[in-house]
Amino acid sequence: MEAGGGGPGGKAAKAHRKKTKGGGEKKKKKAAAAAVRAGGGGGGNNPKAFVFKSRGKAKLQRVRSGEKEQKRLHVPVADNTPEEPPPYVVLVHGPPGTGKTTLIKCLVKHWTRQSVSDVKGPITLVTGKQRRITLVECPQDINAMIDAAKYADLVL
Repeated sequence: MEAGGGGPGGKAAKAHRKKTKGGGEKKKKKAAAAAVRAGGGGGGNNPKAFVFKSRGKAKLQRVRSGEKEQKRLHVPVADNTPEEPPPYVVLVHGPPGTGKTTLIKCLVKHWTRQSVSDVKGPITLVTGKQRRITLVECPQDINAMIDAAKYADLVL
């Protein structure tokens, strides 16, 4: 016997015959037809399919790919800014009996919907997603006024 599967008379071996009937073959034929309709079947790899037709667009694409390459090569700079900026310091100043404490109480109630019985020390309020305000009542001492003016962002 010969290695090719041929008979003693030197005939070539019979070729394999693919299945053409049955449920599985019907499914395969339907899938192939759907792929051809969708545009993805049977065409193979077309090297010209994704090539620019104009020189201008090809040039712009080369420039863009070069910029992307340069951006990848550059080392990103560390962002050392704090995540949360410091609050604005608002100093409420004035002679006795002018409504400094009342103003601070009203502002606290406006932003927090909670009332404060007495104002002692600085009060920090969250007024927005990225903004905080610290309210401070200025004492009547001249030295304290000078010190408070150094750290205040706004004086009322």
